[in-house]
Amino acid sequence: MRVPWTVTALLIALAAGSASAAEDFSAAERAIFLTNHLATLKPPVTLRYTFRKSGSLEAGFEDPVAVHLRAQPDGACCAAAAEFLAGPRRLSLPDVEAAQGNPVILYFLERDIREMNRLTKGQAAYFRKRIRMAVYRGATEQAVQVGYGGKTIAARQFTIAPYLDDPLRPRFEKLAGKTYVFTLSEAVPGGVYSVRARVDGPSPGAPLLLEEMLVDGATRNP
Repeated sequence: MRVPWTVTALLIALAAGSASAAEDFSAAERAIFLTNHLATLKPPVTLRYTFRKSGSLEAGFEDPVAVHLRAQPDGACCAAAAEFLAGPRRLSLPDVEAAQGNPVILYFLERDIREMNRLTKGQAAYFRKRIRMAVYRGATEQAVQVGYGGKTIAARQFTIAPYLDDPLRPRFEKLAGKTYVFTLSEAVPGGVYSVRARVDGPSPGAPLLLEEMLVDGATRNP
């Protein structure tokens, strides 16, 4: 079943559920959803990522992700269109006409929410709410060093576990330990180094499910 979606749905939920005023957004919300990750980009440009799925739950795969950015009618950056995964796995996603935050984060979460719906039959709105509240209330932050372009760069990493204390956890116990890790860095184009979702398996070091989207870089469009 396809879950209805607009790319602003998660942001609307964030604003409605986590804060009565803009200044009440958490540091994680500001970094992940409200920062203008595209501020330094000069369109037209394409941001490129690699998406990998692995783990013992289902067969894995590797697919490309591309976010095509073009100037808005007034010349400002950016209007965005996505190519998220390939072939039969490709998601149909709406264009974003006035993107500031990198929409690739929302695209990743949209796919994740659809997968949670498929695997558990739970409601997309419920999973969206749990992610929203975890970013607002329960995100942990740490400074990390990551590799990009043959160099070591500084990044900020935000981790959430939306379902650990979920009152409905018994309905999807197998996936209740899922964690999400958002790694952001101003040193990569588009500001998003990676997004990862993981569910540990019964054996240490062997995940039940691991999905990660990692930045490849950016290419100028003619």
